[in-house]
Amino acid sequence: MDGALAKLDWSLVQTFLTVADTGSLSEAARKLAISQPTAGRQIRQIETTLELELFQRQPRGLSLTDAGAALVPHARRMAEGMQGFSLAAAGRSQKLSGPVRITASVFTAQHYLPVILAKLREEEPDITIDLVPTDRSENLLYREADIAVRMYRSEQLDIVTRHLGELSLGLFAAKTYLDRRGRPAGFHEFFDHDLVGYDQSDLILRGLREMGMDAQREWFATRTDHHSVYWEMVRAGCGIGVAQLRVGLAEPVVERVLPEVPLPTLPLWLAAHEAVRQTPRIRRVWDALAEGLLAQVD
Repeated sequence: MDGALAKLDWSLVQTFLTVADTGSLSEAARKLAISQPTAGRQIRQIETTLELELFQRQPRGLSLTDAGAALVPHARRMAEGMQGFSLAAAGRSQKLSGPVRITASVFTAQHYLPVILAKLREEEPDITIDLVPTDRSENLLYREADIAVRMYRSEQLDIVTRHLGELSLGLFAAKTYLDRRGRPAGFHEFFDHDLVGYDQSDLILRGLREMGMDAQREWFATRTDHHSVYWEMVRAGCGIGVAQLRVGLAEPVVERVLPEVPLPTLPLWLAAHEAVRQTPRIRRVWDALAEGLLAQVD
């Protein structure tokens, strides 16, 4: 066993730790960008190498055995060491070329970043871009992304942030809907209309409650938490909804309603790990994102 341990591949430990964290071969495979059969083979391989059963197979996934649970802290320390190694190496690269991985919300990735990235690619053809549209928070400490575009300030240690400004919001509805149902003359007519809201998220409800209204989920005739789908529902005529002002005003099939209603703003931040922030290619992409996004904020 000692000789086998000396040859233990880091990728096997990484797969073990990811399966331990997710409890699922399929979810671990997705996070590691490998196939589920490959993840399964790697788990069997590390169990054979260590001569230990690390997981118990259950109908809804995998659970750690006592032996597996005892190894998790050690595997986590190995992961932290590998991440430190990777960050240190990336931070010393002086090439204005290579890949840069960006994470942003689905809505931001769809409506703002393509134009910015097209301009960057024209100017820096040796820099390649991986864009990860997700409403989850990718971990910059573990290099799940090099740069994050976020609607909040990161509180993680060793993360450099820049506040770009605030995105204004407005109320919008499709012109076809307004032609059919009429345009509200004032906020007193707002609740006479069909409203588009969120499903599980209480963000809109909290905003209305802060305005003194006892808002309920049932007030909204159609609901989704996916922001890009939400906007498509507004565009299609499902009712009145909230949208980023610049996106709404640029859309010809919708019309802004009740501009006098005060709405909160969305903060826009850039974030990156300080170890890679000054790497030339990452600094170049950071600057391009800042320049492009600053044109969108108030």
